Amino acid sequence: MAIRDQALDGCVALVTGGSRGIGRAVCVALAARGARVVVNYRERQDAADETVALCAAAGAKSAATTSRFDVADRGEVASSIDRIASEQGGLHILVNNAGIALNGLLLRFKDDDWDRTIAVNLGGVYACSKAAARHLLKAKERGRVIHLTSVVGEMGNAGQAAYAAAKAGVIGFTRAMAREVASRGVTVNAVAPGYIETDMTAEHLPEAARAQLMAQIPMARIGSPEDVASTVAFLAGPEAAYITGQVVRVNGGLLM
Repeated sequence: MAIRDQALDGCVALVTGGSRGIGRAVCVALAARGARVVVNYRERQDAADETVALCAAAGAKSAATTSRFDVADRGEVASSIDRIASEQGGLHILVNNAGIALNGLLLRFKDDDWDRTIAVNLGGVYACSKAAARHLLKAKERGRVIHLTSVVGEMGNAGQAAYAAAKAGVIGFTRAMAREVASRGVTVNAVAPGYIETDMTAEHLPEAARAQLMAQIPMARIGSPEDVASTVAFLAGPEAAYITGQVVRVNGGLLM
């Protein structure tokens, strides 16, 4: 359940990949805290519009909007983020959530799938963070960057070499960026979900594998997008002003 307060009143938040799954839940949680949310998407305008409607239902004081761009296209990212900051009067919160999972054993993995996985999951974090940095520094103590990494980036997983490499890279990027902007009061953190009930998980987790996985999770359940979103919303708020360069695990105890 989203936290309902106005701690983020007056803040503009951009959430990449906000049209579904974890990204959608993050948009709703930030809107419930008073943020004016920009929902990024690449393909499905209808799904992004549904997220906007859910933000309104969560009690957002300012209407959410959508912005279509591919996080792997650096030129498109730069122009889109500058436009967002101009139209919204600034940018205070960036949540780098957009990601893809193209899985396969290393010996059979296609080079194009490797390149696309790295371009979206790691390159997208770089492109969006670089394009947003100037605007976030202007936000000073209200500036927040939250990257979505993964438990796979810390523990690895057979058949996910590209995904694991990209998500591990996000962790290193988080710590480096945190050091660069800390003197201006901007915080940079990562959230590392375990296995979360999303369309992506359903596609890549057959029933037999799900049962095996459940036996490894101490809390004996797969997480919900809202479990992750509430953590992101906390890191975006004033309560987390002295937390930076950290990786917060939301995984039910799968990795401790």
